[in-house]
Amino acid sequence: MNEPSFLLRGVIDRSRRVFALFVFTLILQAGCARYQPKPIVLDQTAGNLEARSLTNADLRQFLSTNLGREFSEWPPQSWSLETLTWVAFYYHPSLDVARAQWAVATAGRKTAAGRPNPTASVTPGYNFNAASGLSPWFPGLSFDVPIETAGKRARRMSRAEHLAESARLSIATAAWQVRSALRVALTDAATAGRRRELVRGQMDAQGMIVQLLEQRLNAGNTSALDVSVARLPLVKLQADFADARRLEVESRARLAEALGVPASAVEKLRLHGPIASEAMPEVTSDVARRGALQHRADVLSALAAYEASEASLQVEIARQYPDVHLGSGYQWDQGENKWNLALTVELPLLNRNQGPIAEAEARRREAAAQLIALQARVIAEIDRAVALSRASVEQLAGMRKVREALRDQLKLVEARLNAGGADRLTVEMAKTELRSSELALLDAEIRTAQAIGQLEGALQVPFQALSVIEHERDGPTKKDCL
Repeated sequence: MNEPSFLLRGVIDRSRRVFALFVFTLILQAGCARYQPKPIVLDQTAGNLEARSLTNADLRQFLSTNLGREFSEWPPQSWSLETLTWVAFYYHPSLDVARAQWAVATAGRKTAAGRPNPTASVTPGYNFNAASGLSPWFPGLSFDVPIETAGKRARRMSRAEHLAESARLSIATAAWQVRSALRVALTDAATAGRRRELVRGQMDAQGMIVQLLEQRLNAGNTSALDVSVARLPLVKLQADFADARRLEVESRARLAEALGVPASAVEKLRLHGPIASEAMPEVTSDVARRGALQHRADVLSALAAYEASEASLQVEIARQYPDVHLGSGYQWDQGENKWNLALTVELPLLNRNQGPIAEAEARRREAAAQLIALQARVIAEIDRAVALSRASVEQLAGMRKVREALRDQLKLVEARLNAGGADRLTVEMAKTELRSSELALLDAEIRTAQAIGQLEGALQVPFQALSVIEHERDGPTKKDCL
């Protein structure tokens, strides 16, 4: 054999092998994901949060789409609970967290659906006693193809589907929490100014009483004790007025927190809070309980979590059965081509996966207990909300009757004053009683509005197209979700 030709063929063979290895490496890398860094700059994120406002053009489009109407002026002059609810759905960070958790659970479905990759092994060998003229190297190549048994992959996928569904329903739970907190904050913020004015009116009337008593004291028609007794309620009202001003500022801050915007965004808003009505839908505890247990998002989420625990138990039971590995090998042994087959099965003699099965059974019992405890809590919450709403509505109706009676009494006293049958002090005392009843009526209206809000939160009557909250702000609109 010609030596140069032999060397040339060797170089060509090595070049071909290197080229084949290079092509194989490129094929493997073509399907690989690449890392994309997304650093978080705290100054930038804080600036974005501070820049949130209710004049945003994107927010206007979001509200128009989901409320089904265009705004003739922007921003609107008055903000209602319905409008601000969608503002909270647009801005509140807890929904972003819930959506991100759903995305994590959804990505878990891809992990569950993955199949085990085959493996390849290169096993070169060297023969120190090779015959003369033969290459001492005998390279070997083997493949291993794992085959899952007992439906493990299908059960993993079922578990991942239930976990993703539980996470999706948690978004609706977070939305109800956002709406409930918003309703309380809006009620307080919308009534804070009215409370302040009522306290001011009561304070002015009590101040007039003190002034009239001081005039009588100077004229010798009353005692200093009567004046001192009248001053004590005035001092308390002055403290109440200062507290009302503080609560007015604080309620705006809580409203901003409930919306997910800075406090400066709600400073000058005209708010239209939930109206406390004496009319209440006729609903019994049994009807409300059955309805809520069928569609409440947290109950359905807990049910999906229980089904995921059942699928986890099925996965662990399936792991009792060993997987099968099919193998094939090739070896070039000093001029001889050798090929073999292999079948590998784990022998479950010392371990039948008892530990993980026991843990999965315990987690299933835990999920069942959590679901039953949640149902009991929902039933109690509904019963309490129904009873509280009815009592609040009855109390509101009674306070309105008292207010009307005191109004009639003030009119009679003023008529007697004009006829000379009463003095100015009697009129001012009647005004004080009326102002006190109006303040008590306001408290009753707030309690009734909050009680009805608790009933709404307990029943969790679905919003129209509530599925829009599942998507990011720049995701599909309501029309895309229906």
